Amino acid sequence: MTRPTILKFGAVEHADGGDLPGWVAVEGHPTMQTAVQHTTEDGKVMSGTWRASPGTYHATYTDYEFVHMIAGRIVITPDGGEPVEVGPGDAFVVEADFKGTWKILEPVTKHFVVAVG
Repeated sequence: MTRPTILKFGAVEHADGGDLPGWVAVEGHPTMQTAVQHTTEDGKVMSGTWRASPGTYHATYTDYEFVHMIAGRIVITPDGGEPVEVGPGDAFVVEADFKGTWKILEPVTKHFVVAVG
């Protein structure tokens, strides 16, 4: 069977619960769900939908990520850096060497693309 060259994301039917590697809850009791909806044949790029509830995580990244916010609001603060607030409609990237906090102010839904490194 030929692999489709266009894949439209539908509703998230199955999402994995539990914190991602490198993410540690530091305030409140946030939870997250990750649905990887596509992975390239070589496994170097994956994309999908991520949801999280209010609270704060300290995150340590090892891979580059592109994000498009669908819903919610987050204040992202690099260790030693200035906070950046993102909300619905915002698009941004997180570099592979990012370390800092994600303060989730409102329940979040985002689409992501991760380039595995």
